[in-house]
Amino acid sequence: QVQLVESGGGLVQAGGSLRLSCAFSGDTFSTYAAGWFRQAPGKDREFVAAIVGSGRYTNYADSEKGRFFISRDNAKNTVYLQMNSLNSEDTAVYYCAAGSNGYYIGRTLSEWHHWGQGTMVTVSS
Repeated sequence: QVQLVESGGGLVQAGGSLRLSCAFSGDTFSTYAAGWFRQAPGKDREFVAAIVGSGRYTNYADSEKGRFFISRDNAKNTVYLQMNSLNSEDTAVYYCAAGSNGYYIGRTLSEWHHWGQGTMVTVSS
């Protein structure tokens, strides 16, 4: 069965950077789209970024464009989220997701079939 394990979260000062990683196992990674979502305390889970199975196309939430960058290494079964210019509004639990439709990179939660356990990112001002 598909499993996703995130790493790389932690405490960072405002203006700093972090890179999250998500290790995929249990199936052929390149056939899955991969995405990142986040959930701040008291708020709904929201879309951050996604990438198709081949890595050729990406999609970002408007607030993350130009600051966050999603990438994947299919040889390593890993998807990454590089986060730059972090601010307090980025504080949240970040979740990795995988969708069995390798071309879907939208924000509809039900289209993402597998989820990691989440990693906490805290941005201090």
